[in-house]
Amino acid sequence: MKPENFSSNAPATDCRVSIIIKSLNEEKRISAAIESALHAVLRVGGEVILADSCSTDKTIELALAYPIRIVKLANAKDRCCGVGPQLGYQHSHGEFVYLLDGDMQMLEGFLEVALDFMRAHPDIAGVGGRLVELNTESLEYIARSAQARAHVKPGAVDRLDGGGLYRRTAIEAAGYFSDRNLHSYEEFDLAIRLRSLGWKLWRIPLDVVHHRGHDSPPYRLLMRRWETRYLWGLGELIRASAGQLRLKMVLQGLRELWIYLGILGWWALLLSIAFWPFSGITRFTFFGASLAAPLVLMIWRKRSFSKALYSVVSWCFNAAGLMRGVLRPQRPANVAIPSLIIREPHGLPSLSTPVLPH
Repeated sequence: MKPENFSSNAPATDCRVSIIIKSLNEEKRISAAIESALHAVLRVGGEVILADSCSTDKTIELALAYPIRIVKLANAKDRCCGVGPQLGYQHSHGEFVYLLDGDMQMLEGFLEVALDFMRAHPDIAGVGGRLVELNTESLEYIARSAQARAHVKPGAVDRLDGGGLYRRTAIEAAGYFSDRNLHSYEEFDLAIRLRSLGWKLWRIPLDVVHHRGHDSPPYRLLMRRWETRYLWGLGELIRASAGQLRLKMVLQGLRELWIYLGILGWWALLLSIAFWPFSGITRFTFFGASLAAPLVLMIWRKRSFSKALYSVVSWCFNAAGLMRGVLRPQRPANVAIPSLIIREPHGLPSLSTPVLPH
């Protein structure tokens, strides 16, 4: 549907749902993301907000064609995964809030079902659906799919990875939507803050978005995630949770944390061998055997050298990121993020009913 075909007779103050689209250089898919979000709020009433992290491509230029609010970071140095959702939330008005990535397309029908479900269950803070992954070829996707992850199955869940519809009252009780310090794990952080207050999260058996993940070669993607500090997120989450009751939820809910801690222990073992009271040949033999052990184990489990090698290398990157994130100083998470309003949709058509072609 063309941008000019979105209009409404609903009052400007009647905002049921705010869909926040977070973006950074998404010119290839941003139009599809915005149009899908506009379609999704047609029947329920609401607004669409683009929260941009200082894109250097045509993302904002393309977004200006649509009747949406567009905001961006005032400082590019503030970029991280946790900033985008909170930036959009600062400028939102909806009774409910949905977070959408700039490379996703939201499917019609989910919001109506989710709103009905939350109306019937006032103790539910957030509702998610099924994320349909379109890029099923990457090693990373294959590795994720091989894990039995309870939080992607229908029913009560401990987090809403991939997006969810949240009550504003629950978010306000939790203090903020997204921790601006986090380079990843921002949705898990929101989940544990909500659950620590007694709120529940639910996933319904309904497709909600199409997503096309990174199609970069796996090792290049690992390097990119290190450079963007994405791999620091788990350490930052631990630091943010230190001294809080929700730290127990982090330790219990993130299986990968124990894998990365195991890698750190493996590194410590390798370093310690140099000080063992044995001959040089014996120490060298122990070092070689210890160095090869994780790879040999993963080859046995995965029956593939390439998949096994990627797993071990990925764990090493994540273990290093864990340490770096724990050491990173943090700013108060509930302080307003400096931002610029690029465009308010005043005077443009609003979003409840389409104008049909004559």
